[in-house]
Amino acid sequence: MVALENLVLVFIAGLITALATGLGALPFFFFDGISDRRNVVLWGLSSGIMVSASLFGLVEEGLAEGTPLEIAIGMVAGVALVVIAHDVLMDTEIDPREYEQADFKKLVLILGILTVHSFPEGVAIGVSFADLGLEGGAQFLGFTVPVLAIFMTIAISIHNVPEGTAISIPLRSMGVSEWKMVWWAVFSSLPQPIGAVLAFGFVRYAREFLPYGFGFAAGAMIYLVLTEFIPEALDVGEGLPRGGKRELLAGIAVGVAVMVPLAFI
Repeated sequence: MVALENLVLVFIAGLITALATGLGALPFFFFDGISDRRNVVLWGLSSGIMVSASLFGLVEEGLAEGTPLEIAIGMVAGVALVVIAHDVLMDTEIDPREYEQADFKKLVLILGILTVHSFPEGVAIGVSFADLGLEGGAQFLGFTVPVLAIFMTIAISIHNVPEGTAISIPLRSMGVSEWKMVWWAVFSSLPQPIGAVLAFGFVRYAREFLPYGFGFAAGAMIYLVLTEFIPEALDVGEGLPRGGKRELLAGIAVGVAVMVPLAFI
């Protein structure tokens, strides 16, 4: 049986990443808006962080636990779940402007779509804690925490900050207050602590599925970067010189540069 204190720790890690999304709204306490150029850089930063965390964290750890085929199967499953979930929910283009004016049914739909986007990140946190309490980890508040879990929590927290900014930009245009923007940004990532606990509990009960879990989270996150983050950045940067590609590549490069050293600590 999974110890309650372990579940609480994993939930807190997921909650930290969700709260980090709220940091993306903080610039609006001091500035009226963020330029398209900076917004594209932020999307690139987020993309670089997620791809680095997936490849140098999840895939690498998965290969240490299982075979390339198991990782590949997990990645295909992660992509398939995101695609199927999008098809089931039909309208995946929920504008944050609708948050404030949504009724209960609309909020349920919005939360469902946010779950598609945020749940894989929660799964990544959960599977990264699979070796919680085992030898080789770092000591933290009486727990032996896997280094991978620390890496993934930091990576997803940093990644969530630009996401919070992107969510806040349209809310600002509606005149939504700064603290409400913080709340809606955090709201968008609330599926993460839930996904983290579910994934952690599953791999602790069925450790033989751990390599598939690593592949699942990596596949889903890389797919989201390629099909949503980068296209969104290019849409925002359409009016910039060269379509914002220079800013996007710069952001990706910074994201990779930030995360790769952490992977080898």
